[in-house]
Amino acid sequence: MINLLHIPEGVRDIYGQECINKAKFENEIKKCMHSYGYGDVVTPSFEYFDIFNKERGTMSSRDMYKFFDKDGNTLVLRPDITPPMARVTAKYFKDSFMPVRLCYRAKQYINHSSLQGKLKETTQLGAELYNDASVYADFEILLIAIKSILSCGVQKFQLEIGITDFYYGITEKAGIDGEEEEKLRELLEQKNFFGLENFARACNATEDIKVLISGLAELYGGTEIFEKVKKLSLPEKSLHALERLESLNTMLAGLGYDKYVSFDLSMPSKFSYYTGIFFRGITYGTGEPIAYGGRYDKLVKQFGLDVPAIGFSITLDYLMMGLEREGLMPDAKRDVCLLFYGEEDGLEAFKKAEELRAGGQKFRMVMDNDGSISEKLREYHDMIINDETKKVIVHELETFDIGDVMVLN
Repeated sequence: MINLLHIPEGVRDIYGQECINKAKFENEIKKCMHSYGYGDVVTPSFEYFDIFNKERGTMSSRDMYKFFDKDGNTLVLRPDITPPMARVTAKYFKDSFMPVRLCYRAKQYINHSSLQGKLKETTQLGAELYNDASVYADFEILLIAIKSILSCGVQKFQLEIGITDFYYGITEKAGIDGEEEEKLRELLEQKNFFGLENFARACNATEDIKVLISGLAELYGGTEIFEKVKKLSLPEKSLHALERLESLNTMLAGLGYDKYVSFDLSMPSKFSYYTGIFFRGITYGTGEPIAYGGRYDKLVKQFGLDVPAIGFSITLDYLMMGLEREGLMPDAKRDVCLLFYGEEDGLEAFKKAEELRAGGQKFRMVMDNDGSISEKLREYHDMIINDETKKVIVHELETFDIGDVMVLN
């Protein structure tokens, strides 16, 4: 029999100060996105399965929470927010001749294996920029991602940036596709240096391409990798991709944000719908990236509108874990007052509280006819009582996030 006080693995209750902090971070991130002219969009928590199927480049069907409506349609809880945002753009902004800028706050649901220890429900905040294929659109999204993370107080983080065309330039030149390409991707994800050497030796490619493949896993770090790679014989597509990354780095350096980025030319993209740059945000002690993003120029076309697109999302749950483990989580703010009153003085107490609330004070009303509740507070918590104002200051009451206690005469 299920214990009704328990919740399923991979989800969690949030309350008290953590709720306060989460709302604060959400507001800070939204404020950053709004400052760039992004408008809010809310999509349903569940949609038709076909929105997220494998052909769209999202995740495996077994990682989705699926159920049926009364008409027999297969529905899923939203496992990825990018396809719904692409759908919204194709449906409501198809006649726009200007770039479309949208942002969101939404829950994401992924049915991870219980053995992985990952959250199955997370809060995502993200921004999407449509109808702009330029490097400046890439630059803008990277800027917003960096500034959004900084706005929450995270001090040590990196955006690791890759680009699909560098990888595909090499695989196309080598004639690698299908199962062979999947094997190469797996080796890169594992950073399997010996496996890559064996793979390169066995593939039917020129010696220059074999050298590139065998050394792919080592192509990560700062701008020094640009010079390292340029010494190799690159396919034209890979060279153009490298030049785009260099342009982005120059722009970021121009505003002083290049210290927050590094480059990983070996990093396979998280989703197959990425078509240009893609990135992930890494910070101290989370075990999972705090952000993902990238360009997906072909995805919106699947919904009937052929426009380029780029976007990113921050997983607030993991970002907060990073802050907690770095000791950077904001302290509890005890700015709520308790107002004790007797039953016969209830109306007077509520009137007084309303007057004070109008001035910005926060109150919790507590009927305490015999004084037993306030006595318990005096017994268990350190208080300083001011006889003139009848105000009791509570120093250690973190459970209730309370600041002052007022007792009406």
